[in-house]
Amino acid sequence: MASVLLAPGWRAEQRRAFLLGLSPSLAVLLVITLVPAAALLVASFTPLSLTDPAATFRFDDPLVNYRQLLQDNRFLGSIAVQFKLSASSVALQLLVGLGLALLLNGKSRVLEGARTLFLIPMVLPPIVVALIWKIMYTPDVSPVHRALEHLGSPVRSLIANPETALWAISLADTWQWFPFTMLMVLASLQMIPDDPLEAARLEGANRWQLFRYIVFPYIRPVLVVCGLFRLIDSFKAFPLIYVLTNGGPGNVTEVTNYYGFIQAFNFSYWGYASAIATVMLVGVFVLSWLVGKLGWSDHEQR
Repeated sequence: MASVLLAPGWRAEQRRAFLLGLSPSLAVLLVITLVPAAALLVASFTPLSLTDPAATFRFDDPLVNYRQLLQDNRFLGSIAVQFKLSASSVALQLLVGLGLALLLNGKSRVLEGARTLFLIPMVLPPIVVALIWKIMYTPDVSPVHRALEHLGSPVRSLIANPETALWAISLADTWQWFPFTMLMVLASLQMIPDDPLEAARLEGANRWQLFRYIVFPYIRPVLVVCGLFRLIDSFKAFPLIYVLTNGGPGNVTEVTNYYGFIQAFNFSYWGYASAIATVMLVGVFVLSWLVGKLGWSDHEQR
């Protein structure tokens, strides 16, 4: 039987079957991802604008958009805003998700019910989440603002204050996506064998030592994956910004993708907006590569 499996003819047939089976998926992948990405890259090399059709596909200066980006202070500022928002929201999501997962790790109907309730924000559409927080941040209709006013401590709207607007968006994004980390960490916690934990308890280890030396090494790769996924997804925090602040006050919440949206749909600079999107795409790939180089997700290191 083994000689039949190792026969060259059988291996060729196996490769042909794999290729035929994967061909439809590869064709769909090519059409829905690579072709639009190639169109975006080509458009970024042109001064494509709906207000100037004659200059739509000129390639006499293909790097003009990228040179302008280097001198565009508003674009450079949007990158700084993006990093602040991504760093704060991802860090909060990991901390809150990890903390709740540790609290809810157990076998009881109460804990199962609590876990289900905490998952609700994650399944809501982004526009619904944005509307919920728009109400929460609007003093005239917000129950929180009404309660604080009743207690004699009225506060300004967080999204109307330049000093708090970005953190208000970060809080709303954390509320929606901390359940993702909680769910992933819970699954990892329930796969930890009981033997090392029992042995450590018999040796007198306290709760912190159990977490630091046994639990954390098990869940560390999961935390890295959660952080990477949420970091990439944080670059798409468009609905929250569009509904809550519209990039303001001023441009303190204008992240890079929102700036690209303005260039494309407000000013019809599609070539310039394509260059912004291309730079974002490259940035996401570089960040993903850097996180992968950290090697924290390598199980063999444990």
